[in-house]
Amino acid sequence: MLIVGHGSTQNPDSATPYFEHAEEIRSRGLFAEVHCGFWKEEPSLREAAYLVDSDEIYVVPDFISEGYFTQDVIPRELRLTGPTSVVRGKTFHYCLPVGIHPSMTGLILRRAREVAPDVDPATTTLIICGHGTRQNPNSAKAIRDQVALISAAHAGYAAVREAFMEEAPFIADWHQFSPTPHVVVVPFFISDGLHSYQDIPVLLGIETDVGPAASQREVFRHNPHALRGKALYYSSAIGTERFIADVILDQVHDFDATHKASK
Repeated sequence: MLIVGHGSTQNPDSATPYFEHAEEIRSRGLFAEVHCGFWKEEPSLREAAYLVDSDEIYVVPDFISEGYFTQDVIPRELRLTGPTSVVRGKTFHYCLPVGIHPSMTGLILRRAREVAPDVDPATTTLIICGHGTRQNPNSAKAIRDQVALISAAHAGYAAVREAFMEEAPFIADWHQFSPTPHVVVVPFFISDGLHSYQDIPVLLGIETDVGPAASQREVFRHNPHALRGKALYYSSAIGTERFIADVILDQVHDFDATHKASK
């Protein structure tokens, strides 16, 4: 298995969740090898392909949504031409990104309960927030899909909303679309990086200035935060959840069910 992430040259914590997901899957003994590859860090995607000795490789994008990286960059760097490609004598199976799998819904609800364990969902607005961009509608679609799934699941929350950094509804306006005294915000990112750990806290009003990265700060989250007349609970990025490993495996299972079963 090859788990693919974006990586970062600025955020020292960016790669941590990917390696943790790989280690969790490796510990289960399901694959002969489990490796990580990145677009902006080492090992690079092209290097990672050479790290794998196995003849058959499942490539799983550990990304939140479909978009430029999953549809253009990863296939280009690994020379993939479709769901299954043979490159340099090895067979690559290209799975869908983890963030669009329906099983992410359970992880979001799990994280929301963990961050506010003593709060009644009936008095709570659950906000799933992300980057959003007018240039790529898929960036917001994954979040909107999760909002719809949680709303349809009747999880008990008084309201379930989406919020974005770069498109409406904006994270900075969170209090305007939260009709309840309690608000739980779950960042829909893989790692606690520049956005979830630095930018969004400022937009929410938790912090006044963008601070250093997660690993460089001893104290950050002291839930709840009394803001705008409400109790605001802010969680770590959903991708830091160890059970993302199960979602990765779900995407492999779905790939086999869709592509191998039809042969």
